[in-house]
Amino acid sequence: MKKYHFTILILTILIFFTACKTQQKVTKTSKKNQDYVAKYNTDIFVNANKEKILGNINKAEELFLKCIEIDPNDAASYFELSKIYSSKNNFEDALSFAEKALVISPDNVWYQLYLASLYKKNHEFLKAAEIYKNLIVSDPDNIDNYNNLAFSYIYAEKYTQAIETFNILEDKIGINEETSIQKQKLYLLQNKPEKAVKEIEKLCTFFPTESRYYEILAELCISNNFPEKALESYKKILEIDPDNPYIHISLSDYYRKKGDNEKSFEELKLGFANPSLDIESKIQIFMTFYSISDIYNERNDQAFALAEILIKAHPKNSKAHSIKSDLLFKSKDFEATRDEVRFVLSFDSINYIIWEQLLYTELELNDYKSMETESNAAISLFPEQPLLYFFNGFANFQLKDYAKAENSLKRGVNFIVGNNALLGQFYMILGDIYHNLNNSEQSDNYYEKVLKIDPDNSVVLNNYAYYLSERGEKLELAEKMSKKSIELDPNNSSNQDTYGWILYKLNKFDEAKTWIEKSINNGSDNSAVVFEHYGDVLYKLGEKQEAIKYWKKAKEIGKASDFLDKKIKDGKLYE
Repeated sequence: MKKYHFTILILTILIFFTACKTQQKVTKTSKKNQDYVAKYNTDIFVNANKEKILGNINKAEELFLKCIEIDPNDAASYFELSKIYSSKNNFEDALSFAEKALVISPDNVWYQLYLASLYKKNHEFLKAAEIYKNLIVSDPDNIDNYNNLAFSYIYAEKYTQAIETFNILEDKIGINEETSIQKQKLYLLQNKPEKAVKEIEKLCTFFPTESRYYEILAELCISNNFPEKALESYKKILEIDPDNPYIHISLSDYYRKKGDNEKSFEELKLGFANPSLDIESKIQIFMTFYSISDIYNERNDQAFALAEILIKAHPKNSKAHSIKSDLLFKSKDFEATRDEVRFVLSFDSINYIIWEQLLYTELELNDYKSMETESNAAISLFPEQPLLYFFNGFANFQLKDYAKAENSLKRGVNFIVGNNALLGQFYMILGDIYHNLNNSEQSDNYYEKVLKIDPDNSVVLNNYAYYLSERGEKLELAEKMSKKSIELDPNNSSNQDTYGWILYKLNKFDEAKTWIEKSINNGSDNSAVVFEHYGDVLYKLGEKQEAIKYWKKAKEIGKASDFLDKKIKDGKLYE
């Protein structure tokens, strides 16, 4: 019996020993496998990142998926896959994988910030807010988390929570512009203007010498119908910053809105007199305060007063003088305009626009001699400006120096780029020049060039048609062009006379009489040419005494054709 028990005992000990050894062997083997798996997974993760860096996104995605297949708790691979899906605009999978990464590694700040950004992209602002709240708990001194939380509430339209968050932030860092402005905006969104005003008032109290905050407060009060508070703010600005460039402009606008135009104008004058306010701002304000009708009608005196103040504050600034010269030009005081513009050129001769204004003024004055001289001076400074050659050519044309006019226009036309309207003007004057030089072929050529660019140019249609009728050429074409000129400009007496004269040349005397009568009744009653034409028509219609009567009227008015005296003397039509 004893031997049996001993045998069993030995057997039990052997089994236990063997089991222990087997268990020890298995444990050692399992640890070895785990280390191998971890190393294998790490290698795959490294290779996945390499593929991502190389731009092989699909290959990287495949490898990261392999990582989480091997190790379902691989938070880093979930995180990387989320970023890949986000780059592909697959926000559903991006969110899912980012959430899994954070579940595995809940304290990872980067995972939290990344997931919050995905929630915001997906317009899940309250979920983002929850993350920022958790981040604040773990890191209460990180200011960015408070701002991110507040703006998440703003995007979710939870304005009260946003204000509360800004209040907590303000307790931590103190009153500051950014937080106060944000709260002011939120109160306005909640339709609580009184609280918005108090918020900016608090900012002003905390920074009593910062005039900019009083400006914000004043504008806020103006916009929300607290005029007295606005005026207090403006007065405070004057007290702490009397040289503020915009304070008098703001006060002017305040009084204007209240209907006190006299005080508004007084403040505006003070603002314009302030040299600290730049000229560009003053000009912009000028055009804002005064519409074109205001300036050139009932508020003309105010506009001129401001222009004078501008010049006094900025005596050598051509823009200040340009305001005055523009006012003078619009008031048709061309002599004074020219004086002002010439004064500007005395210290700012390289300002092209000023030269252009001068030449337009000369045109209004019909001072072609000065226009010729000053356009030459401008051309020497700006040889590639085509309009200067036009002014020079036109001046010489009016002075009957056709050679100079032709030369100037032909030079200038080479500088015209993409401006068919100006090109047409050049061609029109060249056509007139060649007509006066009795070069009908070139004259017709240039008129046709104009009509190719601008088929509805009523001036050229009329002139070209008239010159053809005078030569007795292409009368059917002349009639067609003349009729079109009347359709385009039906009340033009010159066009009506031309059409009547072409009908006369076509032996349509009754129609001719009708149209030339219209011309006389429409303003040609002081034209010797039109009266002579009318006499000729009457003669053809057998009304000889009436014809002589109108020929005599033509002579009383001035010079017409070379045959006029002989017609009157002989009582007979000569052509």
